[in-house]
Amino acid sequence: MTSSLPEPRPLPLRLHPGDDLRRALEAAVAAQGVRAAFVLSGIGSLRPARLRLAGAEQTIELAGDTELLTLAGSIAPGASHLHLSVADDAGRVLGGHAAYGCTVRTTAEVLLALLPGWAFARAADARTGWAELVVHRADGR
Repeated sequence: MTSSLPEPRPLPLRLHPGDDLRRALEAAVAAQGVRAAFVLSGIGSLRPARLRLAGAEQTIELAGDTELLTLAGSIAPGASHLHLSVADDAGRVLGGHAAYGCTVRTTAEVLLALLPGWAFARAADARTGWAELVVHRADGR
């Protein structure tokens, strides 16, 4: 007997001024009772934007107004991995890992794909030196 996994479910969201982008997305996924999701698209505005650049261990903060141009990644309890790109008021673009503390300025419009039947986690990977995605079926198989 084979068991089929539930189909992915879309979840469109609008986040509000003052929301922490990453925490709000993690809370929205948890509220749906799933342990795995992907961000398909995200736009909006942030102030501040906090991100970790490629290969860096510390985050940087862009204190001024920024436009959220792109947002993508995986969401899991305590194991999210989000990338974003933002533009400042001069149109300069910077991208990296979305850190906690990216605060929605006016709005963030995000489309999630919820993955019931799956669970994401992070585990140390000796080859990369980072905690990398581990995918499990939610039923433990």
